[in-house]
Amino acid sequence: MSNRSRGPRYFVEGGAVLNGAVRVSGAKNHVLAAMCASLLTDEDLILTNVPDISDVDSLGELLVSLGATVERPEAGKLRLNARDVRVFEAPTDLISENRASFQVMGPLVARHGFAASAPPGGDVIGQRPIDVHLSGFEAMGATVSRDGERYVARAPGGGLVGTRVFMDYPSVSGTQNVMMAATLARGRTTIVNAATEPEVQALCLLLNAMGARISGIGSQLLDVEGVPSLHGATARIMPDRIEAGTFAIAAAMTGGDVRIHDAPLDVMDALFTKLRAAGARIEVGEGVLRVSCGGHLRAVSFQALPYPGLATDLHAPMASLLTQAAGVSIIHERVFDNRMLYVGELRKMGAEIVSTGSSAIVSGPTVLHGATVRALDVRAGAAVMLAALVAQGRTVIEEIGHLDRGYEQLDSKLRALGVTVERT
Repeated sequence: MSNRSRGPRYFVEGGAVLNGAVRVSGAKNHVLAAMCASLLTDEDLILTNVPDISDVDSLGELLVSLGATVERPEAGKLRLNARDVRVFEAPTDLISENRASFQVMGPLVARHGFAASAPPGGDVIGQRPIDVHLSGFEAMGATVSRDGERYVARAPGGGLVGTRVFMDYPSVSGTQNVMMAATLARGRTTIVNAATEPEVQALCLLLNAMGARISGIGSQLLDVEGVPSLHGATARIMPDRIEAGTFAIAAAMTGGDVRIHDAPLDVMDALFTKLRAAGARIEVGEGVLRVSCGGHLRAVSFQALPYPGLATDLHAPMASLLTQAAGVSIIHERVFDNRMLYVGELRKMGAEIVSTGSSAIVSGPTVLHGATVRALDVRAGAAVMLAALVAQGRTVIEEIGHLDRGYEQLDSKLRALGVTVERT
């Protein structure tokens, strides 16, 4: 295979000690849902603090293919308008790039009575609970069928009707999709076992700013009183707690000292607890998180859980840190059933990790060495990048398009902290 066919790669020199300051970008999992919410109104939705990541670009392409306008009047800002949406079938090639794209289904079936989409793409990290989305639509009166590779939802006549929806699993995207559909349903919808993640709460606040009536925000019992229509709004995308966590882990595992600006401090308790247990020093100031570690790291065990537990998106980065911790750490993944894609890549670098099902056992500390590895999904990519920082020699990271999906200007942010990293 030629270098050209491999696509862009990162070359990372090991032995880094991160020092300095970094600013957190807008949250990937908030902005994507907010973009889908633009389909609920014919007025402008303006989003600020929008991260420059490829998932935003691919979802923007999908919305344009439906007839919406998506404009970037300036860096970090999006103006979306769905007044002229006349296509209600999401193109399969765009859906396959981005799992959040399936969240166009709820707004489309609620506002137009019809929506069709292939299952979501994105990372290959396990089965997606699509039935949570579809059963929610069915409970509100839609008919759902399968047409080849597409799911089709129809709500003719009077449209969706409010009801009580029980979610088998507190899916973040499922909660967001059903909640958006419920905003325009007739009557009250109660979502039982709703996800409580900060990004779900942020979407609730955005929808309420658009005229929705959602209560119970932050609880597992969401009440949505349907309204005839929604209007435009302006909203700031919340800071990305996963990006903030990734830099916090990087600071700790390299023995560095990093000030992380705009970190969402009030939703990071689980990570702070585990980093402190591992030996890192965590200082929380007004809008600034300082993470340092001058001593040896200790083994810690954890479970990746729905919020307020430790986020599944920080599982792989934390596993990378634990390769440098003294002792045996045990990780249990409770959200996705194929989150272990990072294990084989870290083992190429010398990590001692054994995975069994949805659990992993990490023995450390181990001396990591540079190797050619792949970013197999967004967070597995973060794990190998973190490992590369402490490895001996040079690491080549391939398939970095996954990292581009979730981390804005990752290489330049790392360089500002003292890392020698080149993108080619």
